[in-house]
Amino acid sequence: MATRKRRPERRQEPLSRERIVTAAVELLDTVGEGGLTFRALSERLETGPGAIYWHVTGKTELLVAATDAVVATIVAGDDTGATPQEAIRALALGVFDAIDAHPWLGTLLARLPRTPGRSPMLPVFERIGRQVRALHVPEAALFTAASALMAYILGVAGQNAANTRAARPDTDRTAFLDATATAWTELDPDRYSFTREVAGQLREHDDREEFLAGIDLILAGITAAGTGNRERP
Repeated sequence: MATRKRRPERRQEPLSRERIVTAAVELLDTVGEGGLTFRALSERLETGPGAIYWHVTGKTELLVAATDAVVATIVAGDDTGATPQEAIRALALGVFDAIDAHPWLGTLLARLPRTPGRSPMLPVFERIGRQVRALHVPEAALFTAASALMAYILGVAGQNAANTRAARPDTDRTAFLDATATAWTELDPDRYSFTREVAGQLREHDDREEFLAGIDLILAGITAAGTGNRERP
């Protein structure tokens, strides 16, 4: 009688909070928040729900951890050698691209519970604030300047992600923008004179380039305020 050889057991990486969070981000990217269940997570990690609960207490904590993990990649860049304007543009584009790649992120940033001193985007706000301060903005205007940048970044990036989610998977962006621009040109000229005027720009615009152009407009005002502060005796 032939002796059956035991198949070597596959060695798995020990379960850790980091592995759980990474798997949660992957599930959020593929199936969305509704598909992120501890059962689905257990199947992906090839473990039991109890082992996961040892590291995270529930779904809310898991969502916060997943959000923190993505934000950590955004602020991991090195600003050495960059001007404040360049650093802010790079950080802003990092947020834009992260929310575009992880459409669930924008929704969670607005909805997750917050406690004093504990906001998922606080590290981004800190990075922005330091660069705004480097532009010599008057102390009384620091909070307003940094907040204006944060509001624009999150608002535009979040809206872009929302538009992507709302569009049908087979939507052709060029055709959609062309149809929308054409509809704008046919609006009542008395009520929508401006909208009709910029319809052609809608047809040709690039989302990332428009986003950065808006950042540059805000930075121009902030930089001017800083320059005036330096020249004041």
